[in-house]
Amino acid sequence: MFERLKSMLVKEFIQVLRDPKMRIIIFLLPVFQTVVFGYAVNTDVKEVKTAVYDLDNSPESRDVIARFAGSGYFRIVEYVNEDKRVAELIDTGTVKVVLRTNRGFGAELTAGRIAPLQILLDGTDSNTAGIVLNYAGKIAASHNDRIRTEQAARAFGPAFRVGGVEMKDRSWFNENLESRNFYVPAVIANIVFIITMLLSSMAVVREKEIGTMEQIIVTPIRRSEFILGKTIPFILIGFIDVALITLVAAFWFDVPIRGSIPLLFGATALFLMSSLGFGLLISTVSRTQQQAMMSAFFFIFPAMLLSGFAFPIENMPETVQWLTFLNPLRYYLVIIRGIFLKGVGIGILWHQFLALFLLGTIILGFAVSRFRKTL
Repeated sequence: MFERLKSMLVKEFIQVLRDPKMRIIIFLLPVFQTVVFGYAVNTDVKEVKTAVYDLDNSPESRDVIARFAGSGYFRIVEYVNEDKRVAELIDTGTVKVVLRTNRGFGAELTAGRIAPLQILLDGTDSNTAGIVLNYAGKIAASHNDRIRTEQAARAFGPAFRVGGVEMKDRSWFNENLESRNFYVPAVIANIVFIITMLLSSMAVVREKEIGTMEQIIVTPIRRSEFILGKTIPFILIGFIDVALITLVAAFWFDVPIRGSIPLLFGATALFLMSSLGFGLLISTVSRTQQQAMMSAFFFIFPAMLLSGFAFPIENMPETVQWLTFLNPLRYYLVIIRGIFLKGVGIGILWHQFLALFLLGTIILGFAVSRFRKTL
């Protein structure tokens, strides 16, 4: 058995790695994709391009505008002096925000009355617009508190203090609230899923297409040995890719790894049962490699969208949320983010490990049962 399995493994490694382009795709492309994802997939909102429409041009209006410019969230790129230019800037996407103060803004503040400050937002991207609006609200509230304190001090003396509620926040696990720390670890799951599934989806159908299946049929190799010979190389490739991407995440993007690395590889082994199982299932029912690749992509993209990688599962319709329970990528992402950011162990993540084990056993078992050593 071991001699037959050894021969199968040697054949499969030679077949996969003999092409220099394939070696680049398997080992270098995941690193490149991680770097690209790390810089591109970033939902942090900073230095939003902002225009200022100051009709009052008073010290008070210039003061509040300076507060926005000095916050680090807004970058003033233009001062406008007519409504037509405001509409043009927003329509063309030149700016995302316009700060407008009406005439009499400073006089209203000096008199102790409410002075409206208008914020015009480009709401095309609702998520970014909501974040920007939250930033603007906090800056305006902070500026308002300072003005009230100064007015009270002038009226009642410097010893007078206006009471209020002060909120002190503390973020756990991702202290600086950097979206990169949330997304980069998830790239491990997506890249390993794509590569291992594509390779395994063409594993069996390649033998049929190039005409070597007839040779395998007449050999004494058993079905289980054939499946092991086909999957073990992809398992090793998956582990190598996880190690490479983890190194890039930790040393290039400074993503913290607070949990157990062996636990990460254990979760990867369970996850590979599902991804390789899906790939082998596609390979057994496909007639050509092109058909197998298209079928794999047909499954990969919905799995990524329903995994919680970019969109919270809680925001999806209830029916779709139930479908995500059949997605192994969902559980693997929870494990990866838990290990990287929270440092939690099997005591917390055992539900996800159990789900991966059950899904992997069912999917891989069904794929193996579908394979026949016949044409």
